[in-house]
Amino acid sequence: MTQADIAGRARFDAIRYAQLWEDADVLVAALDTAPGATLVSIASAGDNALAMLLLDPKRVVAIDLSPAQIACLSIRMAGYRTLDHGGFIDLMGSRQSARRGELFDAIVRQVSAEDQAFWASRRDDVIRYGLGGVGKFENYFRLFRRYILPLAQSRSTIEEVFVAKPRAERAAFFDRRWNNWRWRLALKVFFSNLVMGRLGRDPAFFDHVEGSLSDHVARQLRHAGVDLDPAENPYLHWILKGNHGAALPLAWRAEHFATIRDRLDRLDLRCGALEAFVATGEKADGFNLSDIFEYMDDGVFASVYSSILDAARPGARLVYWNMMVPRRVPTALAARVEQLEAVEVEGKAADKAFFYSDFVVEQVR
Repeated sequence: MTQADIAGRARFDAIRYAQLWEDADVLVAALDTAPGATLVSIASAGDNALAMLLLDPKRVVAIDLSPAQIACLSIRMAGYRTLDHGGFIDLMGSRQSARRGELFDAIVRQVSAEDQAFWASRRDDVIRYGLGGVGKFENYFRLFRRYILPLAQSRSTIEEVFVAKPRAERAAFFDRRWNNWRWRLALKVFFSNLVMGRLGRDPAFFDHVEGSLSDHVARQLRHAGVDLDPAENPYLHWILKGNHGAALPLAWRAEHFATIRDRLDRLDLRCGALEAFVATGEKADGFNLSDIFEYMDDGVFASVYSSILDAARPGARLVYWNMMVPRRVPTALAARVEQLEAVEVEGKAADKAFFYSDFVVEQVR
């Protein structure tokens, strides 16, 4: 069994994530590679692979089991090449826009014929929600905003979340206004393992989960709403309001747009399992592994982890997240890596994408 085993238990023919829900600021800081490195990234929607270009690598291999996720990255690349920054974030859905159809038509002809057909069937949704809003996970949050959130919070309370204020005031607001019984009930129901599995992720992604997802989300939300400033959090803004407001993910920010555009030829897109990269004999200096280990049983995890080490140069960092399934270097392989605890602590404290319970950075000896 390998990482590709998940392909037999979960669907990969549709867009699961239309944007990244892992904080690229934390990822790039943790990878911390010198210019000229070879990096490997789980592609997902592509935003973090694009952000990794800011490290000035020789190349970034973006790999994913899902052709739909690779299509998300391909059309983003067309957007960087064709649009200015304002047009790009309009198309992505970061703000309201009446010109998404025009922007979409300007870039879709640049992707492959297969991807053009893929996106043609989604054009209306792109116009309505933006390229960053057409995934299953984003629809899950849309249902939450439309049907659940109004039962728990008033519009004025939601707006108040994003007014910058000192930490003590954020804590008072959260405890006295936000965390009411209706909100706690909404979390318990909508963010349950069952509901998120069916509406947001995939039931197979919860095969190895123990414990309550809703309890976990409740704890992490307090961190996002009190310890961090919600006014600077694009992920929380999208969940509660359906756009990014003034805050943007790393790869979408104006100051990085030209740099990423100029380095797009360093992206190497591959559709397949991670072990397909390993099988080529290529070596990498850093890996963004997203949360892929959550989907594996212990045996598959150990096998995949071992194969990654075989493809890693000395000093390479493995960066990944855990949500509900604790994963760290298997005991039998522990002597081959070093846990970078200080980097992890700093990353956890700063992580604006608050769903994850653990952030792991391990360096090959």
